[in-house]
Amino acid sequence: MSLSRREFTAATGAALALTGAVGALGTAPGAVAAPPERGGGLGYGPLLDDPAGVLALPAGFSYRVLTHSGVTRLESGEFTPERHDGTAAFPGPRGVTLLVNNHELKGPRAKWRHPVPLAEGLVYDPAAAGGCTVVEAHRDGTTAEWVGIAGTSTNCAGGATAWGTWLTCEENSDRAGENGMTKDHGFVFEVDPHDRRANRDPKPIKAFGRFDHEAVVIDPRRGHAYLTEDDSSPNGLFYRWVPPQGFRHGRGRLRTLADDAGVLQAPRCFDASGRFVDDLSRATRTGTVYGVDWVDVPDRDARTVAVREQFGDGDITRARKLEGMWWADGGAYLVSSFARAESPGAPHDGQVWFYDPKRRTLTLKVLLGVNAAPDQDGAFDGPDNITVSPYGGLVIAEDGDGIQHLFGATDSGRTYPIARNDLNDSEFAGVVFSPDGRTLYANIQQPGLLLAITGPWHRAPRR
Repeated sequence: MSLSRREFTAATGAALALTGAVGALGTAPGAVAAPPERGGGLGYGPLLDDPAGVLALPAGFSYRVLTHSGVTRLESGEFTPERHDGTAAFPGPRGVTLLVNNHELKGPRAKWRHPVPLAEGLVYDPAAAGGCTVVEAHRDGTTAEWVGIAGTSTNCAGGATAWGTWLTCEENSDRAGENGMTKDHGFVFEVDPHDRRANRDPKPIKAFGRFDHEAVVIDPRRGHAYLTEDDSSPNGLFYRWVPPQGFRHGRGRLRTLADDAGVLQAPRCFDASGRFVDDLSRATRTGTVYGVDWVDVPDRDARTVAVREQFGDGDITRARKLEGMWWADGGAYLVSSFARAESPGAPHDGQVWFYDPKRRTLTLKVLLGVNAAPDQDGAFDGPDNITVSPYGGLVIAEDGDGIQHLFGATDSGRTYPIARNDLNDSEFAGVVFSPDGRTLYANIQQPGLLLAITGPWHRAPRR
């Protein structure tokens, strides 16, 4: 059912008045996210160089390296795999934090020095190098690591479920016979960090479609899944999966879905005047609100044509590099990492949108202007993985040009640094707080480090 003009006008007014853990970020007309502040009560102060040359942090903060590719070892004795990416944190028994860690390894196993080991019973495609490991972080500082799934490809982001599992996404859609693969790829898989037996005989959730998946979140009330696609030529899509009537989510339920269960859909956005919006790069002001209708995907398995190519230019709304997502405040926060010549709208170095399923609106919360000097420690660019902080606002992992940061955005759109990669120019990924909010976990993708950051966290001022 389409959203009427009257319904959209009412939804627009309601969306602009949003409050919650994040609220309306950067709502000043025409504003972009403000440059980072280094003091004056915002954030945690300036970043201090790390004598070890790994992670610069504010005064009073410290970090520990939990896993290091090619250095730390799994329970099986094999090395921790490389290219750490999306991560989720779950409460485990006796104070243990369970971290499911993606490894974004594309192509055949021989290409990589430390692929995800082919643990017996946990392999989807023995030719593929990627997968997930599960890290047990104990209170005494010790860790254990084991394989959650192996034989998948380019495990980039994903999403945590309300029932305590991780949905890992393949950002690669090779068919069997392509690039050495023996099975089709481009799927979402479920990994249970609490029950190793539940991960045996991995089964792709084909109902969620076959494309270059980035992230996924589940609406715990309605049961809808929202998915992002990081692809171009043409730009990728933001998707909604509507479950079949009577389906109820829970542990192991996604494995029971038929391959064609439910309906996969793409968005068709329009502005307050009812005009169609072809690409999210058209938005140049924070606070912009678009109404959203949903259009069915003709062939979610992409048997002959990629899903994003099955629509004409006037059918749906696209965006460049749709990346991380996080469910909070009754909706989905999602990232478009940047826009350049491949997008029809204005260039930018990052957007964060909020999709409200009740009002069926997308609201632009954060807009990062083009970073003219990414090699200088100043403005931020290229947001990727994202989380909502228990202390208010957003925490964002930077995957842009030049210097790489973890940074925060307050309710009013002010940005501030949390950490800087002093090791190299590799992206941050997998940003997530522990269940008790005391530890911020994040990855440096290369050489593959999982870091635990602690310090005097506090609620950010509403500025």
